[in-house]
Amino acid sequence: MRNKVTKAIFPVAGLGTRFLPATKSVPKEIMTLVDRPLVQYAIDEARAAGIKEFIFITSRGKGALEDYFDNAPQLEQELRRKGKDKLLEVLKSTNMDSGEIAYMRQHKPLGLGHAVWCARRLIANEPFAVILPDDVIAADKPCLAQMVEAFEENPGNMVAAMEVPDDQTSSYGILDIKDDMGALVSTKGMVEKPKAGTAPSNLAVIGRYILTPTVLQQLNKKKAGAGGEIQLTDAIADAREAGEEVYGFRFNGRRFDCGSKAGFLQATVAFALEREELRDELWGYLNDIVHADKAAQ
Repeated sequence: MRNKVTKAIFPVAGLGTRFLPATKSVPKEIMTLVDRPLVQYAIDEARAAGIKEFIFITSRGKGALEDYFDNAPQLEQELRRKGKDKLLEVLKSTNMDSGEIAYMRQHKPLGLGHAVWCARRLIANEPFAVILPDDVIAADKPCLAQMVEAFEENPGNMVAAMEVPDDQTSSYGILDIKDDMGALVSTKGMVEKPKAGTAPSNLAVIGRYILTPTVLQQLNKKKAGAGGEIQLTDAIADAREAGEEVYGFRFNGRRFDCGSKAGFLQATVAFALEREELRDELWGYLNDIVHADKAAQ
């Protein structure tokens, strides 16, 4: 197995029920934070980490997601005619060259592990990344790029991790820590959504992974875990039992859970405030709301 990570899997087959009715016709992954869809943030992060091949695990009703990455000749022609060169460059940055991108269908919602397993024939004997677009991470150096650097020095399975409050551990995969080395943590195992009061730590797995082919071998067993689904964290834990190291990586950055409405709104405000052309007007509006609330109390 070579250590260079050049392929990434994007599981985007979910129905996005928490965002109904919008997701009745619009895939959640192309809902926008300011003016870029969620999936574009994930693609940009992957490109910054050296990813060359992009594998999307989709489902019925995701045609608009596939269209998003296609060329738009008529729109490009119109922008060129009007001399809107900056917008033209922005538009071109969303295109994916032929052969860079592949789409695989997950016909049944059998869990994240099953979604990753669907891409097994495109991975072969190489390490690969998994990116969950719902987890948007604001960072000076993109999260996956940080992980790729750490992976090159410490080959093995690696998951992005962050501390969460004790009362939230039952909502995450949680690391059982063997040796805490600061940014990098070696593990004894992983527990998917432990019952309240049973979590081995408060270090939670979030949506960035670098995995070895051994994980795919474990997923081949199709072992049902929490919720009756095929859990990716179970396969990673089984890879460790088979002799591979599993590391947690504390990334530098701020994670937004854009799978929830509150997290999506928080991310929208945070990213908008980073935009010079939007900051002053939005900040003034937020201040007006705060002052109005205080005055009403």
